[in-house]
Amino acid sequence: MTSLTRLVFAFMWLVRFLPLAVLSRVGNGVGAIVFWLIPERRKVTRINLGKCFPQKRPAERESLARAHFRAFCRAFIEQGILWWSSRGRIEALVRLEGLEHLKGHAKTIVFAPHFVGFEATLARLALEFPVSMMYSRQKDPLFEARLLKGRTRFGGVMFPRQAGIKKGIEIIDSGTLYYYLPDLDFGPKRSVFVPFFGVPAATVTGLAYIARTTGAAVVPCVTRMLPGGGGYLARLYPPWSDFPSGDDVRDARRMMAFVEERVLEMPEQYFWLHKRFKTRPEGQQRFY
Repeated sequence: MTSLTRLVFAFMWLVRFLPLAVLSRVGNGVGAIVFWLIPERRKVTRINLGKCFPQKRPAERESLARAHFRAFCRAFIEQGILWWSSRGRIEALVRLEGLEHLKGHAKTIVFAPHFVGFEATLARLALEFPVSMMYSRQKDPLFEARLLKGRTRFGGVMFPRQAGIKKGIEIIDSGTLYYYLPDLDFGPKRSVFVPFFGVPAATVTGLAYIARTTGAAVVPCVTRMLPGGGGYLARLYPPWSDFPSGDDVRDARRMMAFVEERVLEMPEQYFWLHKRFKTRPEGQQRFY
């Protein structure tokens, strides 16, 4: 794995010099190939799309699955810009909209759902503010080291999920912007089941808990990958009012309803490769 990882990094470092319009076509081409190289993730993507969009024809879902792989691989390859290119190129790559929503709060949680461009926005925000983020440990130590170095090259704090919510609370209390991605299936611990496109989905209650404990404002942020060489648009939404409500299920449902709305705007860009329905309610059959 390490040798392959080195080759991938060398490829990312080299192609980052290409114009964005060319680089996007490279990423799309790689995605079309990768779709056939990793059958397990291809299967997961098809299952997720089948559960979430049963009303679509199979051919429509298959087209969406392929589009997702292209978008995912394009975003991954364009991380070479985030990891090695200048501040100026990152500023040109990612446009921030609604930056005013991050101002005027002593403490802020940026709620960022898992759309393929979230890494681009993390890097762009780090040019403006001290930023922190919880991350999942990686199987390949070389990849994890490169990921952490890339995410912190302009400052900021990364800490493993194993450190727990307490670490996140400490960082928020220090005044650092907290970039939080709680919308995937992280297991049954501190999770409740709420519908995601009509399917019960284990959803962590961390966003409400952290906001309640710290008193931080919750500012949703969604990253849209733009066509061709357009880069990324990160839209920051107004801070949520009446959140948390005191009802964890209600708050988790509000979070996932927001994600659903954004997914319908750009369905190919959500993280369909992830086993979103891995954790099932007791007695229900597994999907994967």
